[in-house]
Amino acid sequence: MSRPAPRSLTVLSSAYVTPNMFRVTLGGPGLTGFPKDQESAYVKLILAQEDKAPSLTRTYTISAQRDDEIDLDFVLHAGISPAVSWALAARPGDQILVGGPGPKKLINREADWFFLAGDMTALPAITTNLASLDKNAQGYAVIQVKEESDIQPIQCPAGIALHWVIKHDPDSNDSSLLEKIKELPWLTGEVAVWAACEFHSMRMLRKYFKFERQIPKDKLYVSSYWKVGSTEDQHKIAKQTDARLDQSESNA
Repeated sequence: MSRPAPRSLTVLSSAYVTPNMFRVTLGGPGLTGFPKDQESAYVKLILAQEDKAPSLTRTYTISAQRDDEIDLDFVLHAGISPAVSWALAARPGDQILVGGPGPKKLINREADWFFLAGDMTALPAITTNLASLDKNAQGYAVIQVKEESDIQPIQCPAGIALHWVIKHDPDSNDSSLLEKIKELPWLTGEVAVWAACEFHSMRMLRKYFKFERQIPKDKLYVSSYWKVGSTEDQHKIAKQTDARLDQSESNA
């Protein structure tokens, strides 16, 4: 099946969610026919460049969806990326081409308890995952943010303990997310894990959950949403190389 052509969406509004997260709401006639219930699915923003340079494509998660609009949240990392630059400059009435949505990646709900983890780029997906759990679900959600003021109210089952990790500008050696995870008591029964974060942090989490905790493949989702110091295209290449390495390590 061929992918649907990108649709032209209209900027309806924009605002800071927290000091380091900025939200753009898109809608307009171009949203007609967009699938329902796509929170945590990704879309591709096609960013036009000056001087007839090739357009850039950047991937973002749908943080919320209503009948006639979707929200996209942009984390303000050190340095201004093309997508963040576009978001901060966007004004109501502006148009942008948007591809997708891509498939949703949700936690396996067939488990005794749940472990969710990620940084600010994963907040929209973590929020959706938490909302999908049964009201009696047990477990943890560990979320890394830049500042205490970036902590957001999140609705989740009473049995899911929320833990926030403050790390302003994580680098390739940052293990603060993993360190917090290791501090938490391991619960009994079968666990399902969902984690998404920076590339290097992702590799640490994958090693811990896959090899130290030996979480089976069908109960483990670990992904990187970005790579410090890299563009999305560079990150994509790093992910492909890492996937081959991970497969060879699993087969060893």
